Amino acid sequence: MKLLISSLEPSANLHLGEILKREKFDIVGIFDEKFGDSLYSSKEFAVMGFLDVLPKIKKAKEAIKKMAELSKNCDKVLLIDGPSFNIPLAKEIKKVNPNIEIIYYILPKVWAWKKGRVKVINELIDKKAYIFPFEKEYWGKTYVGNPLLDEITSFRDNKLYNQVAFLAGSRKSEIKSLMPIFREIAKKIDVKKVLVVPESYKNDMSIYGDISQFKISFDTHETLLKSDFAYICSGTATLEAAIIGTPFVLMYKARQIEYLIAKMFVKLNYVGLANIIFEKEGLEKYHKEYLQEFDIDELIDDYKNTNLEEWLKKSQKLKEILKFGSSENVIKLLKE
Repeated sequence: MKLLISSLEPSANLHLGEILKREKFDIVGIFDEKFGDSLYSSKEFAVMGFLDVLPKIKKAKEAIKKMAELSKNCDKVLLIDGPSFNIPLAKEIKKVNPNIEIIYYILPKVWAWKKGRVKVINELIDKKAYIFPFEKEYWGKTYVGNPLLDEITSFRDNKLYNQVAFLAGSRKSEIKSLMPIFREIAKKIDVKKVLVVPESYKNDMSIYGDISQFKISFDTHETLLKSDFAYICSGTATLEAAIIGTPFVLMYKARQIEYLIAKMFVKLNYVGLANIIFEKEGLEKYHKEYLQEFDIDELIDDYKNTNLEEWLKKSQKLKEILKFGSSENVIKLLKE
């Protein structure tokens, strides 16, 4: 089977990797180059905020046209996350190749904003594969499971390791925003401090600035397993920590204009995925969130006063809610 793939984000490519581990497909499109020759590398489209998107618009329009043409030589289309690109792509594909089946894996977070996308997705997408149980009210019966339960195979024990992890995200703007705060925290805690760096920065870590206080790791899961606490940029890594069972706080800092724009449109009580999942289940907040402003002493107190046993119980409850991994079920949808 030949698939047209659109997988732009680092996390989307992790999830794509789990599919390709389990089933061989002939793939074309946009994805991480480690999976083969791509029309574009996914790294060319990785952006964070509203202002970061602007320089990419011309390239995105060009890519959408080329991808739609490529679909004529494919059996099916697999879109993964990335709605700002993948929804216009689906529209263009349906124009030039209306009979090809489009599967959308990891659907837009319409429960956070842009609920109007529900109608658009239902018109364009043939099979909708969502990854949070509460999304059933928007997408119907196709809960495929959560990809992190495929990717995470080891979980935190109740030992102490005298280690704290720092995860500044994968985008340059995230890293630049959080590293000064991480350095301030690191100065005041007398334990092993491990900075987790994405593989994409392995050959050039200059974006991080002074990292002399930190041991460097390129393995998120292994680092979280051996850490007593973690300071984590908002994003998928917070859910990874929650599933593994590592205590943590979520930290988020954006350009002030972007933060204000986001607050206008996003109507959620929480930013962290574990918090959102727990709230939807009628449970208490999973973890603390710090948005835009940071009190260093308070952040350090969070680490020093953590109760590991309580975190392990919450982690077990979270895994029960998510139930199972998603890769096998996505493969079944592709092969139907």
